[in-house]
Amino acid sequence: MADQFNTPLELPLSEETLVAINTHLSQLSPQDILVWALTHLPALYQTTAFGLTGLVALDMLSKSGHPIPKLIFLDTLYHFAETYELVQQVRARYSVDIKVYKPEGCKTIRDFEKKHGEELWEKDEDTYDFAVKVEPAQRAYQELGVRSVITGRRRSQGGDRASLQPLEVDETGLLKLNPLFAWSFGQVDAYIRENNVPRNQLLDQGYRSVGDWHSTQPSREGDTGERAGRWADKGEKTECGLHKNFFEMKLRAKLEEQRIPAEEVTAASGIATPA
Repeated sequence: MADQFNTPLELPLSEETLVAINTHLSQLSPQDILVWALTHLPALYQTTAFGLTGLVALDMLSKSGHPIPKLIFLDTLYHFAETYELVQQVRARYSVDIKVYKPEGCKTIRDFEKKHGEELWEKDEDTYDFAVKVEPAQRAYQELGVRSVITGRRRSQGGDRASLQPLEVDETGLLKLNPLFAWSFGQVDAYIRENNVPRNQLLDQGYRSVGDWHSTQPSREGDTGERAGRWADKGEKTECGLHKNFFEMKLRAKLEEQRIPAEEVTAASGIATPA
């Protein structure tokens, strides 16, 4: 049934084709979704912050019999030391090519704070998200010629991810594959343990999900959700910006640079998304 689709897919995808692809992929295991992607998705890379789901996908790819797609790691400069250690473990274990992208014009925290000021995440989290995740990702996609990416998102993570499909097309035309979209945390954790996949040591210290050190804390008694401890004091925040509308994020950051009041962003953002 897989050969009903072009190899590789011809872009842009029609809505009808996307629906047909998702109907097909929804019936496959994560391993089979990944094998399908390796032959059907053009210019395929894996974006990862080395969370559990991304590590499972990487391990599955390493056992697929096909070359592993290159990885893109967005180094915000504010990762935990344990995360940087994990990057080295993954590189050694899988002999995979990891492309590292940092905030534009910055090699260190000092560089970043000289450019943006201290604790930007407290002053304007949207601008921070754009500077450390969104802009570096778009730069990586352009420089590397990326047209498709493998993500570690799953429905059971909740928030904006609750209605995930196996394959999505974002507002820039980028294809996003979510091979473990239907897996629970229990399934992911079992795979990690059964296959001795490297994992972040902080997960053994009370953390459920690991991001930047300034916005991640161990989960507390009564916390619910797989990403408890991330943005704990940020109300309804569930995403770092990487999977939000790129054009709106770009415009918001630009307006902030010009010090235009935040309330004008919503009204103006409608002009950013192309028809």
